[in-house]
Amino acid sequence: MADFIAGGLGGACGVMVGYPLDTVKVRIQTQGTYRGIWHCIHSTYKVEKVSGFFRGMSMPISTVSVSSSIVFGVYRNCLHNLCKLKYGTANVRPSKVDIFLSGYAAGGAQVLVSSPADMAKVRLQTQVWPHPSSTCALLARPKYTGPMHCLLTIAREEGLCGLYKGSFALMFRDCHSFATYFLSYNVFREWLLPPQQSDSEFVGILLAGGLAGVVAWSIATPMDVIKSRLQVDGVTQRKYRGVIHCISESVRTEGLSVLFKGLSLNCLRAFPVNMVVFLTYEAILKQIKPFPT
Repeated sequence: MADFIAGGLGGACGVMVGYPLDTVKVRIQTQGTYRGIWHCIHSTYKVEKVSGFFRGMSMPISTVSVSSSIVFGVYRNCLHNLCKLKYGTANVRPSKVDIFLSGYAAGGAQVLVSSPADMAKVRLQTQVWPHPSSTCALLARPKYTGPMHCLLTIAREEGLCGLYKGSFALMFRDCHSFATYFLSYNVFREWLLPPQQSDSEFVGILLAGGLAGVVAWSIATPMDVIKSRLQVDGVTQRKYRGVIHCISESVRTEGLSVLFKGLSLNCLRAFPVNMVVFLTYEAILKQIKPFPT
């Protein structure tokens, strides 16, 4: 239970740190009107001011807390039970395979919670309002007025399955990225926090968390692009029949590099976000758990 609580609070802190860059990343991945990161930032600020970078954040703050709680809780409990099953006791040092498998399970478990919230987030992030081409009040009115209105509109227009559009790509992304995430965090933490240097624990956790986030997003970005495109698909007209069709059409029309759109932005955002996530997680865990993490 301690891991669920610490993971939820760590995830909420991470969202607040990284959300503006996440909005820019989603717009670059799904809209072909931007020439790069700075052009997207400038255009968003020019049309929508600061509020444009935080569209749809209220939903992720609450749901990411839940999904992050699930991720960290499932990961630690899976690791605990896997060690008991393999070694007869949980008080052993888990192998890298144990960590990878536990992270894989954690990534899959949180998709049921995160998919509808991620759908609302992406739709709101890609909704530019007021639209530059708006010529009357009707056109200037946004389609989605908030996260809940967005989810209800999607369910009404596209059915309940519409809330899980792109969930296969999301699961494929999250299973691999969270497995890599926890494995790389443990590896970096071992390198940066040798037993005899406990005085540098604060810096070690920050660096290990930041680097783990960068590695995980390097793995996740191709499927993140596909996931975002599938979620935005259907706002005006439907272009993709599924994950494979989305991949083939995107690569055919824009080249292989389309799968790495937003990679640099993902890595730039991942470092500070995951520094905060792991630092918060470890700090809270120490306060409510009587033994070392």
